[in-house]
Amino acid sequence: MALLLAFGLAAFARLPAAEPTPPPVKPAFTAPGPQGWHFEETRRFPAAEAKQGVVSDGEFLYVISDRAIGKYRAATGEKVSVWADAENGPIIHLNAGIIRDGKLYCAHSNYPTVPMLSSIEVWDTATLRHVASHSLGRTDGSLTWVDRRDDRWIACFVHYGKKGGEPGRGPEWTQLVEFDDDWHRTGGWALPAELIERLSPRGYSCSGGAFGPGGWLFATGHDNPELYVLAFPEGGTVLRWNATIPITAEGQAFGWDPRQPGVIYFVHRPGEVIVGKVSNK
Repeated sequence: MALLLAFGLAAFARLPAAEPTPPPVKPAFTAPGPQGWHFEETRRFPAAEAKQGVVSDGEFLYVISDRAIGKYRAATGEKVSVWADAENGPIIHLNAGIIRDGKLYCAHSNYPTVPMLSSIEVWDTATLRHVASHSLGRTDGSLTWVDRRDDRWIACFVHYGKKGGEPGRGPEWTQLVEFDDDWHRTGGWALPAELIERLSPRGYSCSGGAFGPGGWLFATGHDNPELYVLAFPEGGTVLRWNATIPITAEGQAFGWDPRQPGVIYFVHRPGEVIVGKVSNK
């Protein structure tokens, strides 16, 4: 009996080991294409402040650099006035802006210093006088853009993978936060992981965002020549990436013309404003 048992064990030992079950293969992600969206550049003009973003009130453009804002006539590109902070002033790194009730609201941060600090800085559009500041203090991410949706502020706080990044947090920690008018948080969302991967090869994230035609949320990266069409989810916490529109600008913040549907303004480094039209056929 012992001999038979030993023989059986030896035979079992000579059997080939079972092959491990391979993990399921995740389908390759294919970024959405234009989905009928189209961008056409119509003109461009020089603007010394064209570094971070541009915003329109229909008559004038407000072109934003780190510490200065230039005011230009939208129709001609003529420079009207400029605001600039002192070299040692409190304004460090302006980003995108929006115009509301005759005021220019700009996202501001201390990039590339850490820990990250952010604020909303406000100018009177008629005089370009700095009239208000709302400090958000220490923030989970660096504020790059703000806009309005359903009587709420929508603000984008990005994390960086290289310069300006905080230990243990990269671009995947980028978030959109909803605030009420008293700057109390009322909601929040994440960008799709695949979009973050597309934006972040150089360690950057989402540099521009604004609601545009059809109520869609449009966004840009730091240097990709693309405009992304996003939607808020019906459930869950992650925005939907619906379309990718090729553009002639290399990312950064942008602005829509409130009087001409579909007309959009970009900055192009160094020192140009690009005017174009976005349509969906």
